[in-house]
Amino acid sequence: MDKSRVKILVVDDERGLCAGIQEALKREGYRVDTANDAPTALKLAGESLYNLVITDMKMPGMSGLQLLKEAKQKNRDTQFILMTAYGTVESAVEAMKEGAYDYLSKPLDLQRLRALVLKALSFQALVAENSELRLRLQKRSEPSLLVGDSEVMRKVIELTDEVARSEVTVLIEGESGTGKEIVARSIHLKSPRADRPFISVNCAALPEQLLEAELFGHVKGAFTGAVADKPGRFQLAEGGTLFLDEIGDLSAKGQGDLLRVLEDGTFRMVGGTKLMRVNVRVVAATNKKLQEAVAAGKFREDLLYRLQIVPLGLPPLREHAEDIPLLIESFLEHFTSKHNRRRKKLSTEALQVCQRFPWPGNVRQLRNVIERLVITCKSVTIEPSDLPDFLRVHDENATAFAIRPGMSLAEVEKLLIRQTLTHHTANREEAAKVLGISRRSLQYKLKQYGLLG
Repeated sequence: MDKSRVKILVVDDERGLCAGIQEALKREGYRVDTANDAPTALKLAGESLYNLVITDMKMPGMSGLQLLKEAKQKNRDTQFILMTAYGTVESAVEAMKEGAYDYLSKPLDLQRLRALVLKALSFQALVAENSELRLRLQKRSEPSLLVGDSEVMRKVIELTDEVARSEVTVLIEGESGTGKEIVARSIHLKSPRADRPFISVNCAALPEQLLEAELFGHVKGAFTGAVADKPGRFQLAEGGTLFLDEIGDLSAKGQGDLLRVLEDGTFRMVGGTKLMRVNVRVVAATNKKLQEAVAAGKFREDLLYRLQIVPLGLPPLREHAEDIPLLIESFLEHFTSKHNRRRKKLSTEALQVCQRFPWPGNVRQLRNVIERLVITCKSVTIEPSDLPDFLRVHDENATAFAIRPGMSLAEVEKLLIRQTLTHHTANREEAAKVLGISRRSLQYKLKQYGLLG
């Protein structure tokens, strides 16, 4: 357990006791906040997810038991330990019935408190094996890159949900930073395999001579240094999902080995003779055009067909810039909570600068910029002057957008409408005037091109 990631809230109207518990738990490595009344605790619990709340039973205004009931409605995953100087069996039983993990009598034994905190957190981790809870915890621990109300993102999210309920092999295609691994994890966590392992392999990082042993394992004595049997990634993913990232960089031998196991679910460990059988769902991802690689003889056509049962394409951020405000709002909310900063927002002008930038690193690059701003910007409102230099320099030099030969008139019109709404004005009536069409015509074209958001 990484204690530095565990958040604990201590609630007691005795300020000295509150500070003493905070100091004792901070020395253990936990992140600890305090509140001296239940309303303040409820406000904090609404703004941030706490793994554990340690609260006094009797406090002025609202009891610890009432705090437990109301806080559980907001975050039912949070564990509670109640403290009281008025300990009775009846109050302990009532607290446990309402969902408290355990109960401590005052004066506190700090050694017992430390042990009970560990047990409560271990219990929470055990309960997190439940797939629904794991989904909620993951959503809070890492901001999703799959945020958006544009038609293209709604289709991605809808298809992700559809394929998650099936067992088919999925090929996720998209530029670097578009969220391919996030989609793969989402498919796994929404699937019947959610309580089994999710194993990730970066094919580009595996040298050909090590690939076979990494994927399929090896037996003792298979090669110099193989002093014991070692399971491969397929065995580690048994019953779950194996995510093969950058599949387009797989060597020719690796492609052949993978095709065989995809066809019948069997393989032999390196140096072994026993035929191994696995039950693993494969989700692959690539930032390359695999059809072009097939035409160039660099990727096996039969493997592509085997992987591409359901292709899932992730658009670059520049093609759904209308989702940038929603993404920024999501990242701001997450990172202000993660780094214990005041809530922040971007000014209208700063938001427009972000929408005008093409984001070659896609959503990952945007996420990193927002985290940097949360940490470095001292004011509540982030202005254009607070933005990184590369954003401001681009905005100062940007006077046009590209129309490529081969684009249809409909594609050009769609791009012009999107760019006008994104870069010139978000007001549709004003945009219609700029474009020289009626507001009704603009509304029709927005619907026609899937730009309603």
